[in-house]
Amino acid sequence: MKMRMITAGLALLGSVAASLVVGQAAHADTTICEKYGATTIQGGKYVVINNVWGSDAQQCINVTNNGFTVTQAGHNKAQNGAPAAYPAVYAGCHYANCSSGSGLPLSVSNSQFNSVQTSVSMSYPGSGVYDAAYDIWFDPTPRTDGQNTGAELMVWLNHTGSVQPVGSRVGTVNIAGGTWDVWFGNTGWNVVSYVRTSPTNSISFAVRDFYNDMLNRGYAQRSWYLTSVQAGFEPWVGGAGLAVNNFSYSIGGVVQSPSPSPTQGGNNGGGACRVSYSKNEWQGGFTAEVTVTNTSSSAVNGWNLGFSFPNNQQITGYWNADISQSGSSLTARNLSYNGSIPPGGNTSFGFQGTWNGSNGNPTGFTLNGTRCS
Repeated sequence: MKMRMITAGLALLGSVAASLVVGQAAHADTTICEKYGATTIQGGKYVVINNVWGSDAQQCINVTNNGFTVTQAGHNKAQNGAPAAYPAVYAGCHYANCSSGSGLPLSVSNSQFNSVQTSVSMSYPGSGVYDAAYDIWFDPTPRTDGQNTGAELMVWLNHTGSVQPVGSRVGTVNIAGGTWDVWFGNTGWNVVSYVRTSPTNSISFAVRDFYNDMLNRGYAQRSWYLTSVQAGFEPWVGGAGLAVNNFSYSIGGVVQSPSPSPTQGGNNGGGACRVSYSKNEWQGGFTAEVTVTNTSSSAVNGWNLGFSFPNNQQITGYWNADISQSGSSLTARNLSYNGSIPPGGNTSFGFQGTWNGSNGNPTGFTLNGTRCS
């Protein structure tokens, strides 16, 4: 494959993409040191890229089934200029290298856009200069190759040194359980960056939450298309030790499995809730969406949902709930923004997990200790 590189002289570019050298799908850990080397994980559900677009120093990543770790990076870039690279994991299309089953590109005006969810868990080294950020791309057309020209949405979980996003700070907003400084600039396309005022190593959110803020500020359009959801790092100095431990992406709640019959609890108990469960499965892994409906005549204020897996499945990531697991038993608890379920209303959350042998649906759903019907 021919290399294509963007050479626009963008001194403060938040993230520049380049074409990829596509490797084999990652099963056991895979090491990539090629500048534009890439591989797929989880049966092609996600793509992992090394993407050293702004430095001649060698960078290597170790790719696992859930993410990657930067194992070597000798970068030494000026902190008032562009970063060295953007090693990342993504769903969607990046310079004609597309993951499978993402449903992207997707028009923002499509109702499915409201259901796009993502989560990431990261680890940071004790040295180096970098930002840890989502890079989410939009284009006026359903583009699968080349440079997107609509908007680049960046969500900065953490940063060190004196590095700053493209443009200038234009405001502050509360989204996805955090407070963010909003930055805006243009490098041939709009770059809108949300910089968390207190660093975090994990986040779960709906893409629409940040995009709606962009729309309200006039930096985006509803006619544009979401083309990729990427999570990774922009290193300026060093970079070894940066890691994506888990990454997840879902659309439409979750794409239904071939036989998506809802799983429900038994009829004993108060009958004050109903639970449906759907999953998207591949060899060794899956994502799932759980919807809890309040069938009682009074509101639920604060909830925890208990359930059990029949086949020793293990949760590796989650969104719209805080999930804890002990053996086969799990408990999902509401977050600060979704603790209330009105009579007849519902709430949904999701998770990603692993399985070995079989992947049966969970059973025994209880809402605040009462069995669901």
